[in-house]
Amino acid sequence: MMAAKSFLLLQGPPGPLFFRLGQLLESRGHRVTRVNLGGGDRLDWKTGAIDYRGTFSDWPVFVDQLLRDRGVTDILLFGDCRPYHLKAHGIAKLRGVRTHVLEEGYIRPHWMTLELEGVNARSPIRRNKEWIYAQASKLAPEPELPPVTASFKRRARDSYWYYHHVVIGRLRYPHYKSHRKGSIIKEGLGWLWKLANADRHTRHAEATLAKLQDQPLFLFPLQLSGDFQIRSHSPFTDMQGAAKYVVESFAAYAPADAHLLLKKHPLDPSFFNWTGWARDMARANGLEGRLHVIDGGDIDNILDNARGLVCVNSTSATLALARSIPVCAVGEAIYKLPGLTHEGHLDSFWADPRPPEDGLYDAFRRVLLARSLVRGGLASESAVQVLLGSLIERLGA
Repeated sequence: MMAAKSFLLLQGPPGPLFFRLGQLLESRGHRVTRVNLGGGDRLDWKTGAIDYRGTFSDWPVFVDQLLRDRGVTDILLFGDCRPYHLKAHGIAKLRGVRTHVLEEGYIRPHWMTLELEGVNARSPIRRNKEWIYAQASKLAPEPELPPVTASFKRRARDSYWYYHHVVIGRLRYPHYKSHRKGSIIKEGLGWLWKLANADRHTRHAEATLAKLQDQPLFLFPLQLSGDFQIRSHSPFTDMQGAAKYVVESFAAYAPADAHLLLKKHPLDPSFFNWTGWARDMARANGLEGRLHVIDGGDIDNILDNARGLVCVNSTSATLALARSIPVCAVGEAIYKLPGLTHEGHLDSFWADPRPPEDGLYDAFRRVLLARSLVRGGLASESAVQVLLGSLIERLGA
């Protein structure tokens, strides 16, 4: 019989995933402790949790006492760069407590990431192709699995209500500071605006892509400025700075007939006017008619017509690599290794985009599936059900 464990669950993704996982773990004989840091956490886990209402300065001592008093063996958290999570992880290391980090999937759709101690730049996966090939040779081929369904509206709904309750819960959690930059109220209004204009954005994206159908095209998927992949794992302070860097390189070194397409992140609710920004950048860099922005569109269809993909460290790159489309990443990324992505400076990529080495992405993917990924998602009930089963299996619970 498997020995019982004691789990400490910190912040999870917006929605009921962690609450339902906690129930499953308890039903299997494990001890579960949950800490709510803000109103959004309380929304998703209404009963049986510990409300932390202290200061950030006192947080590490509080966590240490909890680990000791509850005999915690494992911590589970979503996002290893959140300030509260960073401190909890550090304290856990001192006591030899395992930290499991859940994140959005390295490979999408259908997968989430779950790794011990850290993800992305902190992942234990080695950035060495000889090691990748050696590990993959020990693994069975990837099995045929049914797709995991997803709904953008569900993700938007869960995120909106989570951050709505962060705002209205400020009296109960007076010292809590969200890991997200900017105004949460403004972000909530942005979600409402985005949903209200979704059809118009879709029509514009379809019209733009139709015009670019037979043009030499490079894709630059935008990421979220507040995402720690930009803030902690790239040389840029925000997405506007990263985009300017890419556009100016494209203007100076791309073939004269090439087009650059910026695709907004599907979970970006900001009011930033990327269309106006691109118009100004095109005028300043002589790119009128060659620089485009869309909010919508199927990235799989876009990649079918792409000469290459440039990103900071977006997981969209794995979709391109799976099609043997050249990729250049200008930030730290799990997939950034010789033979898989462009090895030189971005300036040299536009004129000479080279596809990944034959067989390397397949080997890389199989290693990720075996070591770092769990099946399922957050954007539908069936996806959550699949993810819960995958998490229980990977956690050895």
